[in-house]
Amino acid sequence: MSGAAISKDSVYLHWAARNWLRILRLGVNPGPARLLKIRKRYPWVSGFLKVNKLMARLMGERRGAYRQATGFVINRLIDALAIIVRDIHRRRDRLIWHEDLVPPEILHAMGLMPFMVEMLGIVLPMVDCALGESYLDEAENAGLPADTCTLPRMSLGLALRDHFPPPLAIVSSNSPCDGGMSSYAFMQKLSGAPTFRLDLPYRFKDDQAVDYYTNELEKMIAFLEERTPGRLDEEHLREICNERNRAMELELTLWDMLRHRPAPLGSDVVFLAHMLFFGLFPGKPQATRLYTGLIDYAKQSLREGGGIPDEKYRVLLWNPATLIFPEIFSWAESEFGATMIMEMLTFNRHPLIDTSSRRNMLRDLARIMMQGPMSQHTRGPVEYFFDDLFFIHEHYSTDMIWMAGHVGCKNTQALLGMMREKCRQRQIPLLTIDYDLGDSRVVTAEGIKEQVRMFMDTVMR
Repeated sequence: MSGAAISKDSVYLHWAARNWLRILRLGVNPGPARLLKIRKRYPWVSGFLKVNKLMARLMGERRGAYRQATGFVINRLIDALAIIVRDIHRRRDRLIWHEDLVPPEILHAMGLMPFMVEMLGIVLPMVDCALGESYLDEAENAGLPADTCTLPRMSLGLALRDHFPPPLAIVSSNSPCDGGMSSYAFMQKLSGAPTFRLDLPYRFKDDQAVDYYTNELEKMIAFLEERTPGRLDEEHLREICNERNRAMELELTLWDMLRHRPAPLGSDVVFLAHMLFFGLFPGKPQATRLYTGLIDYAKQSLREGGGIPDEKYRVLLWNPATLIFPEIFSWAESEFGATMIMEMLTFNRHPLIDTSSRRNMLRDLARIMMQGPMSQHTRGPVEYFFDDLFFIHEHYSTDMIWMAGHVGCKNTQALLGMMREKCRQRQIPLLTIDYDLGDSRVVTAEGIKEQVRMFMDTVMR
């Protein structure tokens, strides 16, 4: 075995050992007996044991700091999932289901335990496609149309099997699409929990719309205070918002570093980091430490000559990442020298939060929710979708756009013709990947690879 291969293996073994150590700590808290009960009650917990296999796939042929950063992000993901597994037992008397487009800062400030319903629909296809697909079949057998987006369909399958921890209440919104929005009517019926639905205006980039949505957050707080033990602690909310601002500034610093060619990091490292920050850790010290670590790895990577020293192409990915084939870009990096620099669910124009008063904090949190990925890009006027797309393309000097054409996403499927025309006018190479977000039986990983190969061979070469 070559020295480089031994070095790469040592990086994997280091992070794999740390991941197992974090999992084994669950044997102490909540303890082995309770952990076995949790695993029996929620079979998806066993899927997390395969995370080291996911890490190996994502690392691929990466080297140096880029490889280290991949292990670091997966380790942070394991830590987040372990906290959730622990708190399912410890804080079940304060558990609130929330939609992925309703960030949990306010719930944390109320002393409640947020549980993102869509989290498992995102993680399971990456670590265990077969387990995720069994939940899709459960929902379809119950009568849910097979062409519904797999993210809400998988969530409904989990709810139908009673594999979610029971909630005190549910918070959802009318974003990002009809499938996601309507799924919460089933969630409410299956759980029996009272449900509050935030109402996002169709056009939301003006002060009147922000005021309206801020009032929606006030109504949500009143709803939760009436039906749960939670009470909004303004000072705690201020601490959360200040910590969120620190993490946001660090993320912006990392994004600026990605403009360097070759990029120091990219692809799943950037995507998973933002998912952890925005979805699970907003306003928590874990997010700040996450981005501090990634910036250090990015600096080291730049000293090494970049994440992929022979970077030939820079890719902008639009629409959700290919969860059934998460290693698409570690594969594309070694196959074509193509680095994914930025993607739709990561990029945002979130403001830093003004913490001078309760109203200002809620107002800026309202802006963040309204301008979040998918809230902004798959709902509202079409300009919201295309303005960010072409801004990112120019800002990061990408060579092409890959559209992850998830067959269940009716909103973006309807825009494909317009997208082709706009890219043709700008002379931007566009690849539309036909696949399903969470069902590998529709298009396999090899089928995705073949689409990419055909595009790279016929268009880019």
